[in-house]
Amino acid sequence: MSLDGSPECYNLYFMGKSHFKKAISSLESRIAEHKEKIRLELEKDFPDPGLINHWEKEIIAFEQGIKQALKRLGKN
Repeated sequence: MSLDGSPECYNLYFMGKSHFKKAISSLESRIAEHKEKIRLELEKDFPDPGLINHWEKEIIAFEQGIKQALKRLGKN
């Protein structure tokens, strides 16, 4: 099962090696999106710490997914 329930993390367990680079790219994009969401939220007068915490946890899960994919590719 995935770390955060996202399809990207879940699929890492079932993909062939040819798909890992695509999964890594997808997770890197999601990390960038979440960092941008955090940046924009912090610019608000009253940032929502709950949202920021949620996005930070997802970033950690995406990073774990990347580590798993790299391990499967033999690049740990």
